[in-house]
Amino acid sequence: MYTGSCLCGGVQLAITGKISDIIHCHCSLCRKSTGSAFATNGFVNTSDFTVTQGQELLNHFALRSGRQRHFCRICASPVYSSNTADPARIRIRLGILDSEIAEKPISHNFVTSKASWDSLDINLPQYEAHEPGRK
Repeated sequence: MYTGSCLCGGVQLAITGKISDIIHCHCSLCRKSTGSAFATNGFVNTSDFTVTQGQELLNHFALRSGRQRHFCRICASPVYSSNTADPARIRIRLGILDSEIAEKPISHNFVTSKASWDSLDINLPQYEAHEPGRK
């Protein structure tokens, strides 16, 4: 079982099944909705997903008919997306998870739409905390 929560902790969730088709999406919609270079998304069977706390804190936004992005109305963390064309599955942003997962991403998608400042293969230093010299 996997668990997750929003930034403020008001919404908590549990996943009892596998996460499939994990991808790093670089499309402009995912970049805008995360405020980052890409979103890491995976699919979960709807029957394996439960909001264990904070259901009343969820709100949604529909950019396209039939597709809803559900988020915490307190901290705005994305919790999941639903699609009426695929009611058996929901899409989650893996950043919402608190548990380590066994599954791994399978691809980078929409790379021609990636941010101009993003380099998929750039060799940057790695740190366990902030970069040296940051105050």
